[in-house]
Amino acid sequence: MMSGIKGGKCTFMIQGLILWVLLTNIMLVLYCLTNPTQVKIRGSQGDTCPLSMEKLLKKNKTTSSQSTKSQSEQCSPTVNIMFMKTHKTASSTILNILFRFGEKHKLKFAFPDGRNDFFYPAPFLCSQVKGYRPGDCFNIVCNHMRFDRQEVAKLLPPDAVYITILRDPVDLFESSFHYYHRAVPLTWRISGESKLAEFLNNPQTFYSPEAFNSFYLKNLLFFDFGFDNNLEADDPRVMRGINNLSKRFHLVLISEYFEESLILLKDTLCWTMEDILYFKLNARKSSSVSRLTPEMRAKALRWNGADWSLYQHFNATFWARVEAYGRERMKQEVNELRRRNAEMAAICIEDGGAVEAQKIQDRRFLPWQPVGESSILGYNMKKNIDPKLRRICEKMLTPEIQYLSDLGVSLWLTRLWGWFKDAVFAV
Repeated sequence: MMSGIKGGKCTFMIQGLILWVLLTNIMLVLYCLTNPTQVKIRGSQGDTCPLSMEKLLKKNKTTSSQSTKSQSEQCSPTVNIMFMKTHKTASSTILNILFRFGEKHKLKFAFPDGRNDFFYPAPFLCSQVKGYRPGDCFNIVCNHMRFDRQEVAKLLPPDAVYITILRDPVDLFESSFHYYHRAVPLTWRISGESKLAEFLNNPQTFYSPEAFNSFYLKNLLFFDFGFDNNLEADDPRVMRGINNLSKRFHLVLISEYFEESLILLKDTLCWTMEDILYFKLNARKSSSVSRLTPEMRAKALRWNGADWSLYQHFNATFWARVEAYGRERMKQEVNELRRRNAEMAAICIEDGGAVEAQKIQDRRFLPWQPVGESSILGYNMKKNIDPKLRRICEKMLTPEIQYLSDLGVSLWLTRLWGWFKDAVFAV
């Protein structure tokens, strides 16, 4: 009798597992579908944005404060911007800054349609932009994509400034593994308490270049920039790709030095301190972060060798920019940024800091969570805020998905996937 009960339970579990795998595959395929109408549009000069849109800013620009008047007299704020949003690099915080600046100055964003990215991981095409017609001009391109230099250039005026952000490849790999491994089927069979350590001890057992979503687990930065993420670090194509990026991007930020990065951003774009104020978005609770031993870190670096070469190159150029800016000047500006951010936190944030997802009272401020977890922190906004400051507090605290909706972006596919993962993988 007991064997019959066990057999029934086993059959029920197998049936449930089959249903779960089937539904998961359906939703993953649906979420990753590329736009069936997209067509490669290349070559014709008429397809490229022919206009500079500086007049748009001058028409809508708000008056600069007295504290930034001298800077504004020397240069005009940049409004044509390509931000290459890389994964797990604090790029969501940069995105919030760009959303606020663009909204404030009534700039024209190139947005995706139906979801929050440009059909990633498919290479970017102009036709992925909502309502795009050849020759259309935009001010800001900033959503996740797999970078294609020629396609992106068609959307922006020739004076556009290209910016991106990098992160130490070991920490990025740890974050990416935690966030995405449930979406990479080959990792589902990893056993043991530390799945990350098990993977690094024998990565080839759980990785195949052709496997679904495998790019999340090897040289993710290199993949985001449109290159082959399976190249070894000593392959000449790696340095060739890095050199090509050096020619295209005007500024490469480093997430480990986020405040210094924002000061360089402000200087490069001729923005004000007010433009770069921020709250850290999409941060993980510390208990979910794997503490890697020096041995594991070394293995992660070898596994992500192309990303390490990329990071080393641009980390060097970053500090060259800091030296040119002036160390003492940088120190003073960072201190001022910290002071202004602390002021805003005291005005806007309940209890002064981020809280776990379960404690967020207003769903407008609930960030997107990884599959099967609830590890991303968010904020509660204070109730009694001066009406003059309430709007800016709301904007600074709003996560990417909700902000995109506020800007009029249709996110039906993203929301469908979100509903499914929350229903099936309920935490």
